[in-house]
Amino acid sequence: MMFNNSMQVPPGGEKDHTLVTAAKNGDRQALEQLIRRHQTWIFNLALRMMWRRDNAEDATQEILLKIVTHLASFEGKSSFHTWAYRIAVNHLLNVKKSEMEHTGVTFTDMGRSLDETMDQVLSDNPDYGVALPVIVEEARIGCMTAMLMCLDRRQRAAFILGEMFGVDDVMGAEILEVSNVNFRQLLSRARRDLYQFMNGKCGLVNAGNPCRCAKKARGFMEKGYLDPLHRQFTTHHASQIRDVAPDRLADLTSATDHAHALLFRDHPMLPVDDQTRIISKLLERSGLENLE
Repeated sequence: MMFNNSMQVPPGGEKDHTLVTAAKNGDRQALEQLIRRHQTWIFNLALRMMWRRDNAEDATQEILLKIVTHLASFEGKSSFHTWAYRIAVNHLLNVKKSEMEHTGVTFTDMGRSLDETMDQVLSDNPDYGVALPVIVEEARIGCMTAMLMCLDRRQRAAFILGEMFGVDDVMGAEILEVSNVNFRQLLSRARRDLYQFMNGKCGLVNAGNPCRCAKKARGFMEKGYLDPLHRQFTTHHASQIRDVAPDRLADLTSATDHAHALLFRDHPMLPVDDQTRIISKLLERSGLENLE
């Protein structure tokens, strides 16, 4: 499965412009291509913002429907992908709070939860249905994504866009509708808060910490955080985020910044079911087939 890096300019801009023009003139194939170019990025943004895969899938459909139904209003004052991701981020900033967000989880809460999760040996079990390394990887990515939920939504969005997806401060500021300085501040605070937590708790960043993914995986299963048969983060994928997103690690200010940034960029770029048929059906039900 190939991923289109529509975040990176060039080459995405001119192709998007051609497809948008054709779609606004009633070309349904162009509209479907436009959806396919952006659906994977939007889904992966939603997944990191919401943690639960089912919520992210629902949000992706809602965002794409908003993009499609508002396409006629796109005037080209900014690039299409900036405009589309502004819609996506606004939706994700204002969507109903998730169960995890309702609890108001903080880094202190998460640290306490990790401490209370007993270290256990993860042994082979045919009921798991997958190899042990896959379970450990699910635990690692799930735990790190949960860390993102300890940030407020705007910091979380800035970190995902700027650190994981490689968006620069100009584009990031346009998407979040803030100044370049404010975007950099949001990103800096998110980096700092995540690093402080991981440096004090996570064995991936600080070898002196006792917390290890392999030791916590079984405890995560017992608490219901991880289900080997219904994994959220280790389904089939074709690449890591770092392979398809622009590299802006040179913008970081210290070697410590690099350590945890690389860990997040190493997360998989996960596929989402093709949304074109779903969006088409929703448009038909709403009587909005014509986008002109």
